[in-house]
Amino acid sequence: MTKRVFVGEVPMGGGSPVTVQSMTNTDTRDFDATIAQIRRLAEAGCDIVRMSVYDQACVAQVRALCDASPVPLVADIHFDHRLAIGALENGIAKVRINPGNIGGEDKVRALCDCLKRHHAPVRIGVNSGSLEKDILNKHGGVTAQGMVESALGHVRLLEKYGFDDIVLSLKASDVRRTVEAYRLVSRACDYPLHLGVTEAGTVGVGHVKSAIGIGALLLDGIGDTIRVSLSGDPLPEVEAGLDILRALDLRAGVNVVSCPTCGRTCIDVEGIARAVREATKRLKTPLTVAVMGCVVNGPGEAAEADLGIAGGKDGGVLFVRSEKPRPVHGDLKTALLAAIDGILAAKG
Repeated sequence: MTKRVFVGEVPMGGGSPVTVQSMTNTDTRDFDATIAQIRRLAEAGCDIVRMSVYDQACVAQVRALCDASPVPLVADIHFDHRLAIGALENGIAKVRINPGNIGGEDKVRALCDCLKRHHAPVRIGVNSGSLEKDILNKHGGVTAQGMVESALGHVRLLEKYGFDDIVLSLKASDVRRTVEAYRLVSRACDYPLHLGVTEAGTVGVGHVKSAIGIGALLLDGIGDTIRVSLSGDPLPEVEAGLDILRALDLRAGVNVVSCPTCGRTCIDVEGIARAVREATKRLKTPLTVAVMGCVVNGPGEAAEADLGIAGGKDGGVLFVRSEKPRPVHGDLKTALLAAIDGILAAKG
């Protein structure tokens, strides 16, 4: 089991629930735009939000953003340890750094002292594209072993100054290399791990790469927090992250299953399934809902669902676990949503 740290009041590691993260892409100096995006991410289910802090004007906004944010905020820092210290002094809950690019050891020590004063953790972020030249030369290029060597070297530097509230990430755009690096580092230390495939791409292909990499590691019991990295609007990152956790039974919510359809399909399976998913995606009650295209084998194939519908030529059937399926005439989507509401009301 990994060490536990706290990002604000959110626990990470030590057997705590796996958290979902994302990152703003607004200008951090623009308070209104940035807090609006943070709130949208939180409403979508994001547990922790990171933002770039790249100059003193960004630092000046940190206090107001932290005070207004419904979730803990993380400062993404590069090259200037003073920005990290300023963010910490203004209430940031965690910082993300690469200790190798913020200056000499005296600057790392000053940052460690500040982190300890404010009881804030740090994420050491190692990417395949930012490995030290000596490691690249030693390993003949970018390798999982080299990424781990880099990460543990940075860990030792922080430990040297008495700081160990550390989270690690070892991200590559190559899925296989990412998985290998995390598996290696999980055997080498007990620090919490932030999972992700960097530069995964746009919506669609980025989902696939992230689901393979993050999902493989979570199935191994590796990982304490995740970020699905997608180009563009960060909201799909949160939805994808939650989908991964729900698929692995690591986050409670409504699970909508639907058949792939065939020539027997009598209803708009895709449309109904999308509508049910949209109506229930914010719910945290564990519930499996099935949308099946026909009554030939729909109820049987969806036997593990809590409830669902199966289409027919003149309507379909609604089935609820432990109850006899009953015919439905008219709008199956409305009937299914009403049945979901009834079950949720009964569960309180």
